[in-house]
Amino acid sequence: MDRQPQILFVDDEQLLHGLFERLFTRHGIHVTTCTNAIQAIELLKETPYDLVVTDFMMPDMDGIELLSYIRQEHPQTKVIMITAHANVQHAVRTMQNGAIDYIPKPFSTTELVERVRACLATPAGEEAPAPEKKTRRSSARKPAVTVEYIGEHPSIQALKDMLPRISQNKAPVFIQGESGTGKEILARLIHQMSDRASGPYVTLNCANLPRELVESHLFGHRKGAFTGAIEDMTGAFERADGGTLLLDEITEIDLPIQAKLLRVLQEREFQKVGSTEVQKVDVRIIATSNRNLAEAIEEGVFREDLYHRLSVFPLSVPPLRERISDVPLLARHFVKKYCELYGLPDKTIAPELMRAFQTHPWPGNVRQLENMVQRGVLLSADRSVIEAGDVLNDFFSDANLDTAVEVKRGEGAKLQTIEDMERYMIIQALSETNNNQQLAAERLGISARTIRNKLKRYREQGLIS
Repeated sequence: MDRQPQILFVDDEQLLHGLFERLFTRHGIHVTTCTNAIQAIELLKETPYDLVVTDFMMPDMDGIELLSYIRQEHPQTKVIMITAHANVQHAVRTMQNGAIDYIPKPFSTTELVERVRACLATPAGEEAPAPEKKTRRSSARKPAVTVEYIGEHPSIQALKDMLPRISQNKAPVFIQGESGTGKEILARLIHQMSDRASGPYVTLNCANLPRELVESHLFGHRKGAFTGAIEDMTGAFERADGGTLLLDEITEIDLPIQAKLLRVLQEREFQKVGSTEVQKVDVRIIATSNRNLAEAIEEGVFREDLYHRLSVFPLSVPPLRERISDVPLLARHFVKKYCELYGLPDKTIAPELMRAFQTHPWPGNVRQLENMVQRGVLLSADRSVIEAGDVLNDFFSDANLDTAVEVKRGEGAKLQTIEDMERYMIIQALSETNNNQQLAAERLGISARTIRNKLKRYREQGLIS
């Protein structure tokens, strides 16, 4: 191209905007950024962009909807979809709707630049050629352990010592722990250490699925099985055949579906929605939950027989506050991870910031720590030290780690248990977000559905009005 290429970057994670502006400017590409699809549509009306790079998960209007609008109103504009919730069906759907490329997170800045330049060089209507480099899929023929569970605390070391024996069979595993403790990483590690490592690894977040679609996502459906079923769908069990299926937050599945799931585990066969054909399946199940299982069973929201079927190997992941000695190790790991991801120089954490990290109760666990380190890496830019002000800036709602979860006077004596503290934090987060459950959930590192379930229980127990 003779003129400078114009790309529009759409992502609600504003910390990334400055990074991508600097990154692509160095490569002679002009970048405009915005935080949602509505803003993107207005910008597209004013400027003929060559390429739109959009995140999938955004408020109000997701990436697929934006893609459909662009295909209809700006057919010459190419689109790259990026997502942290990658799976085969989503990729196929995205490409069928007209995206020229599909990039799962996390990705390196080098990879992103290569893919963007390849797309810009591709004539409209053609798929972008794959960059000539090794991809994450290149190790499929020779499986290798690519994830690591970080920690040296005795509780974590005991867990890691047990993994080799747990991994080398196909019995179900049930991993219980608070949100943000790394249950999904542990599940992936079990798969990669197993003799199924060369097989598929499929994840299904049960808390994020609409209730009426859980059965289809688990078992698949036939075209015409229900209103909206315009084509056949392959379910998670079929896609995971010969490998491992992670059912994340399984306690969020409704009871009727739990009964069908129990049958699959017992008989190793299933039927698609709208089909009479029985399909055999060989899948190892790893299930996770952040709920108190004894309470869920007692309340009748989770089947006891399903729990016993799943928990051949019941594992419990400790919260970060119970292994504070691991905080410096985890923090340094995340600094390295995000410096490499964003192409920034090596950094260290200032002593003042590390002391704040080591005295924080971490209600959001490892995920919260990772988010704060990511913020610090980005805001420290080209500096070699991440200062406290890069993370604990007054602009951010969690800036004061000492008071972020401070209990009001008069309430301290009441908060004797983890459940009490959890309830207080949920109510506090809702108060600070004007009762916006989605924002409160993001702040706490849990799903909005979990908040709804918790509030329902609190009302039933008379703890809130």
